[in-house]
Amino acid sequence: MKLEEFKRLGEDLYHKLHLPTYPVGITYIKKEDDIPERAVRPSATGQKWSLCQAVTYARRHGWHVAMTAADNFCVPASAFHKWVDVSEEDLIESQVQQGWHKDRNAEQNRFNFIKGLFAGPEGEKTLQKMQEYMGFVCSPLHQAIMEPDSIMVYGDGTHINHMIQALCYDYTMPVMSTFEGFGETCFKGGLAPFITGRPQVVIPGMGDRAFAGISPEELAVGLPASQLSMVLDNLFKSGGDLNIGQPAKTLLAMGLDESITPGFAYLKDRIDKRNRS
Repeated sequence: MKLEEFKRLGEDLYHKLHLPTYPVGITYIKKEDDIPERAVRPSATGQKWSLCQAVTYARRHGWHVAMTAADNFCVPASAFHKWVDVSEEDLIESQVQQGWHKDRNAEQNRFNFIKGLFAGPEGEKTLQKMQEYMGFVCSPLHQAIMEPDSIMVYGDGTHINHMIQALCYDYTMPVMSTFEGFGETCFKGGLAPFITGRPQVVIPGMGDRAFAGISPEELAVGLPASQLSMVLDNLFKSGGDLNIGQPAKTLLAMGLDESITPGFAYLKDRIDKRNRS
């Protein structure tokens, strides 16, 4: 799919779902020369941001943002993306010091679980693919300046429900996610869909909400960019005429009268008595 088509579909998705912020296109880069001139780099002004902040600037402010390890103060995110060379022992120790889990054993169990996701020949290919990249560029999808690898869509529960239904409509690749409560935007929303080819539901974690201004009701879906056209094709088809659509069409109670509350009934009775006198 060409860039102009991604931009058109991004515009369609934004309007059809009545999204509060723009869908974001994320493109992974292999060298700094890949960064377009129009992209903002925090390090160019002596700053550092987190990866989730970059996504917020794209979806809320409409900025094009380039991020590498040099631009990212969230060092564990750079390490998990393989943008920096860090030993597993040092990475585990950093997380133990963060106190995210009960103890070192719990943190080791977490790393063992993650490694298990990349077991076997396919897993090895995925890990090798990760090591080819050194950063990303993110943009509001409808104004993207690079063809995206992943797409992130933020919204409330209804928006995300529509996205999941569209992704699962033909049920060839159901949405299956695990959750940790942190590292959701950068890893699950962007990198995981790109390297695995599978969509993910994102529940923004503590860092996302603390650094990136993500509101309490916001959730997200990350999907491989190749699935965007399918999402638009399937949007609002689940359930046929029973689909609640967007804005959501909820069932309204019918058959009600003034007897529903004592106050209503009392006032109706008084009015009726006056009308009869």
